Amino acid sequence: MRQPLSTILVGFTALFISQVSAAANKLTLIPSSTWVTSTNPNPSNVTFYLYVPTTIATNPPIIVNPHWCHGSASAAFTGTQLATLADKYGYLMILPDSPNLSDHCWDVASPQTLTHGAGGDSQGIISMVNWTIKKYGADRERVFAMGTSSGAMMTNVLLAVYPDVFRAGMAWAGVAAGCFAPSPSLNLTSAQSVDYWSDTCATGKTIKTPAEWKSTVEAMSPGFKGVRPKMWVLHGSADTTLYPQNLEEEVKEWSAVLDVQLVETKKEYPKSGWETRVFGKAFRATLASGVTHDIQTDAALVLEWFGIGK
Repeated sequence: MRQPLSTILVGFTALFISQVSAAANKLTLIPSSTWVTSTNPNPSNVTFYLYVPTTIATNPPIIVNPHWCHGSASAAFTGTQLATLADKYGYLMILPDSPNLSDHCWDVASPQTLTHGAGGDSQGIISMVNWTIKKYGADRERVFAMGTSSGAMMTNVLLAVYPDVFRAGMAWAGVAAGCFAPSPSLNLTSAQSVDYWSDTCATGKTIKTPAEWKSTVEAMSPGFKGVRPKMWVLHGSADTTLYPQNLEEEVKEWSAVLDVQLVETKKEYPKSGWETRVFGKAFRATLASGVTHDIQTDAALVLEWFGIGK
Protein backbone atom coordinates (compact mmCIF):
# COMPACT_ATOMS: atom_id res chain seq x y z
CA MET A 1 0.00 0.00 0.00
CA ARG A 2 3.04 2.24 -0.06
CA GLN A 3 3.63 5.02 -2.54
CA PRO A 4 6.62 4.23 -4.82
CA LEU A 5 9.62 6.09 -3.48
CA SER A 6 12.17 5.23 -6.16
CA THR A 7 12.47 8.90 -7.07
CA ILE A 8 13.85 9.57 -3.61
CA LEU A 9 16.61 7.01 -3.92
CA VAL A 10 18.61 8.78 -6.60
CA GLY A 11 18.84 11.90 -4.50
CA PHE A 12 19.59 10.04 -1.29
CA THR A 13 22.30 7.95 -2.97
CA ALA A 14 24.05 11.01 -4.33
CA LEU A 15 23.63 12.80 -1.03
CA PHE A 16 25.14 10.13 1.16
CA ILE A 17 28.10 9.28 -1.09
CA SER A 18 29.66 12.57 -0.01
CA GLN A 19 29.18 11.67 3.66
CA VAL A 20 30.65 8.16 3.69
CA SER A 21 31.59 7.19 7.22
CA ALA A 22 35.21 6.66 8.17
CA ALA A 23 34.30 4.71 11.30
CA ALA A 24 37.09 2.54 12.67
CA ASN A 25 34.96 -0.55 13.26
CA LYS A 26 32.26 -2.45 11.41
CA LEU A 27 28.55 -2.46 12.10
CA THR A 28 27.68 -5.51 14.19
CA LEU A 29 24.56 -7.63 13.80
CA ILE A 30 23.16 -8.58 17.21
CA PRO A 31 21.38 -11.95 16.85
CA SER A 32 17.82 -12.00 18.14
CA SER A 33 18.67 -14.94 20.40
CA THR A 34 21.01 -12.59 22.27
CA TRP A 35 18.57 -9.82 23.14
CA VAL A 36 14.94 -10.88 22.54
CA THR A 37 13.11 -12.33 25.54
CA SER A 38 9.56 -12.48 26.81
CA THR A 39 10.19 -9.29 28.76
CA ASN A 40 12.28 -7.67 26.02
CA PRO A 41 10.13 -8.39 22.95
CA ASN A 42 10.58 -7.76 19.25
CA PRO A 43 7.05 -8.35 17.96
CA SER A 44 7.64 -7.23 14.37
CA ASN A 45 11.11 -8.78 13.99
CA VAL A 46 13.15 -5.60 13.55
CA THR A 47 16.81 -6.45 12.90
CA PHE A 48 19.31 -5.06 15.40
CA TYR A 49 22.64 -3.58 14.30
CA LEU A 50 24.97 -1.88 16.74
CA TYR A 51 28.04 0.30 16.29
CA VAL A 52 30.53 0.04 19.13
CA PRO A 53 33.32 2.63 18.94
CA THR A 54 36.98 1.80 19.45
CA THR A 55 36.90 3.41 22.89
CA ILE A 56 33.58 3.44 24.74
CA ALA A 57 32.91 6.35 27.06
CA THR A 58 32.08 5.66 30.68
CA ASN A 59 28.30 5.29 30.88
CA PRO A 60 28.07 6.07 27.17
CA PRO A 61 25.17 7.85 25.50
CA ILE A 62 23.12 5.99 22.87
CA ILE A 63 21.98 7.38 19.53
CA VAL A 64 19.21 5.46 17.75
CA ASN A 65 19.35 6.09 13.99
CA PRO A 66 16.50 4.51 11.98
CA HIS A 67 17.02 4.56 8.21
CA TRP A 68 14.85 6.00 5.43
CA CYS A 69 12.45 4.13 3.09
CA HIS A 70 14.30 1.77 0.75
CA GLY A 71 17.30 2.27 2.99
CA SER A 72 18.98 -0.04 5.46
CA ALA A 73 20.95 0.00 8.68
CA SER A 74 24.20 -0.25 6.73
CA ALA A 75 23.21 2.66 4.47
CA ALA A 76 22.41 4.81 7.51
CA PHE A 77 25.71 3.75 9.06
CA THR A 78 27.79 4.84 6.07
CA GLY A 79 25.55 7.77 5.18
CA THR A 80 26.57 10.25 7.88
CA GLN A 81 29.61 11.05 10.01
CA LEU A 82 27.87 10.00 13.23
CA ALA A 83 29.67 6.65 13.46
CA THR A 84 33.00 8.33 12.75
CA LEU A 85 32.31 10.83 15.53
CA ALA A 86 31.33 7.96 17.84
CA ASP A 87 34.97 6.90 17.71
CA LYS A 88 35.88 10.36 19.00
CA TYR A 89 33.21 10.78 21.67
CA GLY A 90 32.58 7.18 22.72
CA TYR A 91 28.81 6.90 22.29
CA LEU A 92 27.00 3.80 21.03
CA MET A 93 24.81 3.73 17.92
CA ILE A 94 21.77 1.52 17.44
CA LEU A 95 20.89 1.19 13.75
CA PRO A 96 17.69 -0.85 13.43
CA ASP A 97 16.72 -2.41 10.11
CA SER A 98 13.06 -2.43 9.05
CA PRO A 99 11.33 -5.82 8.75
CA ASN A 100 9.21 -4.47 5.88
CA LEU A 101 10.69 -6.26 2.89
CA SER A 102 8.56 -4.49 0.29
CA ASP A 103 10.00 -1.01 0.77
CA HIS A 104 11.93 -0.97 4.05
CA CYS A 105 9.79 1.84 5.41
CA TRP A 106 9.03 1.93 9.13
CA ASP A 107 5.67 1.18 10.66
CA VAL A 108 4.57 4.60 11.87
CA ALA A 109 0.85 4.02 11.38
CA SER A 110 -0.38 0.90 13.17
CA PRO A 111 -2.15 1.08 16.55
CA GLN A 112 0.50 -1.16 18.07
CA THR A 113 3.52 0.93 17.06
CA LEU A 114 1.69 4.10 18.15
CA THR A 115 0.92 2.83 21.65
CA HIS A 116 3.38 2.45 24.52
CA GLY A 117 4.22 -1.20 25.09
CA ALA A 118 1.71 -2.48 22.54
CA GLY A 119 4.09 -3.85 19.90
CA GLY A 120 5.15 -2.81 16.42
CA ASP A 121 8.53 -1.61 15.20
CA SER A 122 8.75 1.00 17.94
CA GLN A 123 8.66 -1.57 20.74
CA GLY A 124 11.35 -3.67 19.07
CA ILE A 125 13.63 -0.64 18.93
CA ILE A 126 13.00 0.08 22.62
CA SER A 127 14.03 -3.49 23.44
CA MET A 128 17.31 -2.84 21.61
CA VAL A 129 17.85 0.21 23.80
CA ASN A 130 17.11 -1.78 26.98
CA TRP A 131 19.58 -4.51 26.03
CA THR A 132 22.30 -2.02 25.10
CA ILE A 133 21.95 -0.13 28.38
CA LYS A 134 22.33 -3.35 30.35
CA LYS A 135 25.15 -4.77 28.22
CA TYR A 136 27.33 -1.66 28.09
CA GLY A 137 26.30 0.26 31.18
CA ALA A 138 24.94 3.05 28.99
CA ASP A 139 23.40 6.16 30.49
CA ARG A 140 19.59 5.93 30.62
CA GLU A 141 19.46 9.71 30.83
CA ARG A 142 21.26 10.13 27.50
CA VAL A 143 19.33 8.10 24.94
CA PHE A 144 18.60 9.98 21.72
CA ALA A 145 16.94 9.39 18.33
CA MET A 146 17.73 10.85 14.93
CA GLY A 147 16.59 10.06 11.41
CA THR A 148 15.76 11.27 7.91
CA SER A 149 12.49 10.75 5.98
CA SER A 150 10.94 7.50 7.25
CA GLY A 151 13.66 7.55 9.91
CA ALA A 152 12.49 11.03 10.92
CA MET A 153 8.92 9.77 11.04
CA MET A 154 10.03 6.97 13.36
CA THR A 155 12.00 9.48 15.45
CA ASN A 156 8.79 11.45 15.98
CA VAL A 157 6.99 8.23 16.93
CA LEU A 158 9.68 7.06 19.34
CA LEU A 159 9.69 10.34 21.25
CA ALA A 160 5.89 10.49 21.35
CA VAL A 161 5.28 6.86 22.33
CA TYR A 162 8.29 6.35 24.62
CA PRO A 163 9.00 9.70 26.30
CA ASP A 164 10.28 7.74 29.28
CA VAL A 165 13.17 6.38 27.21
CA PHE A 166 14.44 9.30 25.12
CA ARG A 167 15.88 12.64 26.17
CA ALA A 168 16.03 14.34 22.76
CA GLY A 169 15.33 13.79 19.09
CA MET A 170 16.16 15.34 15.75
CA ALA A 171 13.92 14.68 12.76
CA TRP A 172 15.00 15.61 9.23
CA ALA A 173 12.12 15.72 6.70
CA GLY A 174 9.55 13.80 8.69
CA VAL A 175 5.93 14.19 9.76
CA ALA A 176 4.16 14.65 13.08
CA ALA A 177 3.74 11.56 15.24
CA GLY A 178 0.41 9.99 14.37
CA CYS A 179 0.06 11.78 11.05
CA PHE A 180 0.24 8.54 9.06
CA ALA A 181 -2.36 6.74 11.19
CA PRO A 182 -5.16 5.65 8.83
CA SER A 183 -8.62 7.13 9.17
CA PRO A 184 -11.04 4.80 10.99
CA SER A 185 -13.32 5.17 7.96
CA LEU A 186 -10.89 3.01 5.95
CA ASN A 187 -11.64 0.03 8.22
CA LEU A 188 -8.08 -1.28 7.99
CA THR A 189 -6.95 -4.12 10.21
CA SER A 190 -3.93 -3.62 12.44
CA ALA A 191 -1.89 -5.75 10.05
CA GLN A 192 -2.95 -3.67 7.04
CA SER A 193 -2.05 -0.42 8.79
CA VAL A 194 1.56 -1.55 9.34
CA ASP A 195 2.41 -0.86 5.69
CA TYR A 196 0.01 2.05 5.23
CA TRP A 197 1.09 5.06 3.18
CA SER A 198 -0.97 8.16 3.98
CA ASP A 199 -1.02 10.32 0.90
CA THR A 200 -3.19 12.76 2.84
CA CYS A 201 -0.44 13.27 5.41
CA ALA A 202 2.42 13.17 2.91
CA THR A 203 0.88 15.96 0.83
CA GLY A 204 0.30 18.15 3.87
CA LYS A 205 -3.46 17.74 4.04
CA THR A 206 -3.64 16.33 7.55
CA ILE A 207 -4.28 19.53 9.48
CA LYS A 208 -4.95 19.58 13.22
CA THR A 209 -5.01 22.18 15.95
CA PRO A 210 -2.23 22.18 18.56
CA ALA A 211 -4.71 20.81 21.09
CA GLU A 212 -5.66 17.95 18.76
CA TRP A 213 -2.02 17.03 18.17
CA LYS A 214 -1.34 17.17 21.90
CA SER A 215 -4.24 14.81 22.54
CA THR A 216 -2.93 12.46 19.83
CA VAL A 217 0.49 12.25 21.45
CA GLU A 218 -0.79 11.91 25.01
CA ALA A 219 -2.94 8.96 23.92
CA MET A 220 0.23 7.19 22.72
CA SER A 221 1.79 7.18 26.19
CA PRO A 222 -1.19 7.23 28.56
CA GLY A 223 -0.39 8.10 32.12
CA PHE A 224 3.04 9.58 31.42
CA LYS A 225 3.69 12.46 33.82
CA GLY A 226 7.43 12.99 33.46
CA VAL A 227 9.49 15.51 31.51
CA ARG A 228 9.13 14.94 27.79
CA PRO A 229 12.20 14.88 25.53
CA LYS A 230 13.26 17.95 23.60
CA MET A 231 12.91 17.94 19.83
CA TRP A 232 14.34 19.67 16.75
CA VAL A 233 12.52 19.22 13.43
CA LEU A 234 13.96 20.31 10.09
CA HIS A 235 12.36 20.36 6.64
CA GLY A 236 13.08 21.58 3.12
CA SER A 237 10.76 24.18 1.63
CA ALA A 238 10.91 22.41 -1.75
CA ASP A 239 10.06 18.94 -0.41
CA THR A 240 7.55 17.29 -2.76
CA THR A 241 7.61 13.88 -1.05
CA LEU A 242 6.58 14.97 2.44
CA TYR A 243 5.22 18.46 1.85
CA PRO A 244 6.50 21.41 3.95
CA GLN A 245 3.12 21.74 5.66
CA ASN A 246 4.23 18.74 7.67
CA LEU A 247 6.79 20.95 9.39
CA GLU A 248 3.98 23.24 10.51
CA GLU A 249 2.05 20.26 11.88
CA GLU A 250 5.16 19.14 13.78
CA VAL A 251 5.46 22.67 15.17
CA LYS A 252 1.88 22.58 16.40
CA GLU A 253 2.33 19.10 17.84
CA TRP A 254 5.56 19.56 19.75
CA SER A 255 5.00 23.13 20.91
CA ALA A 256 1.69 21.97 22.41
CA VAL A 257 3.05 18.75 23.90
CA LEU A 258 6.06 20.54 25.41
CA ASP A 259 3.96 23.59 26.36
CA VAL A 260 6.42 26.06 24.86
CA GLN A 261 6.05 29.36 23.04
CA LEU A 262 8.07 30.93 20.24
CA VAL A 263 10.95 32.91 21.73
CA GLU A 264 12.86 34.02 18.65
CA THR A 265 13.42 33.34 14.96
CA LYS A 266 17.01 32.95 13.80
CA LYS A 267 17.66 33.88 10.18
CA GLU A 268 20.44 32.10 8.28
CA TYR A 269 20.73 29.47 11.02
CA PRO A 270 22.09 26.84 11.20
CA LYS A 271 23.01 27.38 7.53
CA SER A 272 22.65 30.07 4.91
CA GLY A 273 19.07 30.15 3.62
CA TRP A 274 17.74 28.26 6.63
CA GLU A 275 15.45 29.81 9.23
CA THR A 276 14.99 28.40 12.71
CA ARG A 277 12.19 29.09 15.14
CA VAL A 278 13.34 28.68 18.73
CA PHE A 279 10.81 27.69 21.39
CA GLY A 280 13.08 27.99 24.40
CA LYS A 281 15.43 25.12 25.21
CA ALA A 282 12.99 22.31 24.44
CA PHE A 283 11.98 22.74 20.82
CA ARG A 284 13.26 24.10 17.51
CA ALA A 285 11.86 24.04 13.98
CA THR A 286 13.94 24.79 10.88
CA LEU A 287 12.77 25.51 7.34
CA ALA A 288 15.54 25.07 4.75
CA SER A 289 14.79 27.36 1.81
CA GLY A 290 14.98 25.66 -1.59
CA VAL A 291 15.92 22.28 -0.13
CA THR A 292 14.10 19.18 -1.40
CA HIS A 293 13.34 15.95 0.47
CA ASP A 294 17.06 15.16 0.22
CA ILE A 295 17.94 17.35 3.18
CA GLN A 296 21.50 16.76 4.36
CA THR A 297 22.07 15.58 7.92
CA ASP A 298 24.61 17.65 9.82
CA ALA A 299 26.23 15.25 12.29
CA ALA A 300 27.95 18.01 14.26
CA LEU A 301 24.62 19.79 14.70
CA VAL A 302 23.01 16.55 15.87
CA LEU A 303 25.65 16.09 18.55
CA GLU A 304 25.37 19.72 19.62
CA TRP A 305 21.61 19.35 20.11
CA PHE A 306 22.14 16.12 22.07
CA GLY A 307 24.81 17.72 24.25
CA ILE A 308 27.47 15.20 23.21
CA GLY A 309 31.07 16.36 23.01
CA LYS A 310 30.66 19.53 25.02
